[in-house]
Amino acid sequence: MRPLSVALAGSGLTKPLKEGAVDCGRPLDFVPIEQIVPQMRRMVRTLDFDICEMAFTTYLCARAAGKPITAIPVFVTRNFHHRAAFQHVGAGLASPRDLEGRVVAVNRGYTVTTGLWVRGILASEYGVDLRKVTWAPTDDEHVQEYQAPANVTYRFRGRPVAELLLAGEAVAAVGDVRTDAAAIKPLIADAEAAGFAWYRKTGIYPINHTVVVKDEVLATEPGLARALMAGFAAAKAAYLAQLDAAGDLGPADEAVRARRAVVGDPFPFGVAANRPALEAIISYAVEQQVIPTALRPEQLFARSAL
Repeated sequence: MRPLSVALAGSGLTKPLKEGAVDCGRPLDFVPIEQIVPQMRRMVRTLDFDICEMAFTTYLCARAAGKPITAIPVFVTRNFHHRAAFQHVGAGLASPRDLEGRVVAVNRGYTVTTGLWVRGILASEYGVDLRKVTWAPTDDEHVQEYQAPANVTYRFRGRPVAELLLAGEAVAAVGDVRTDAAAIKPLIADAEAAGFAWYRKTGIYPINHTVVVKDEVLATEPGLARALMAGFAAAKAAYLAQLDAAGDLGPADEAVRARRAVVGDPFPFGVAANRPALEAIISYAVEQQVIPTALRPEQLFARSAL
């Protein structure tokens, strides 16, 4: 039995599986990688791996484009995204609704999962009409077939979002904005607390990355999806034990703070335990014209893993 090629980030919840502390009972060949994001692009464009970690909206776009991949219902990264919105202090934004009629930069593509969650939160919690904002991604979309809506411009492609903010070409930005500039501050005050409060209100700890498998591999090995689920479950158990053992050192780590804020299992697998998050991200994707039509969560995953 040949080892299956796997592109998987090696941190947090995935680390025990990638480093061999646990296994799924099936030989896996973990491809050496420095960053997972370029591997997602390779997977949706050229199907370079048998198994690949993938941002959830990239997967939604890939499914809409007919790519022959299917996810298993494991979610290997999650984040509270209120903290991923930034503004220039001189832009005169009294509230998020003041983004309407303005340009907002998006780190990487419009379809990036963090951007999707931030826009969904801005619309549902702060009343922003997303159609009245010009969204400006700084990179191509992973799925080349994707066609963005009319209020998305790629004229700033290749430029850092912090540069766009400091130059006044965008009043705000969503995503990973890396700068120490005093002129750039969070758009949402006390963003981490706001994210935790949103969780208490909605029950949603936003999912970011899932794991996809080539359809031809799933067809050849009917038991693979369940075996992978078991392997990731064992890795999660090891990771949670590590977080729980963090003690007084934990508050410096975001994952530990989230673990303490989220009641019960903060990283549940399966559809039932994630239905609010899955239905929200699918709804946001349709509203933001990332995918054309809504799907039931069960339609997105390998049947044998449900």
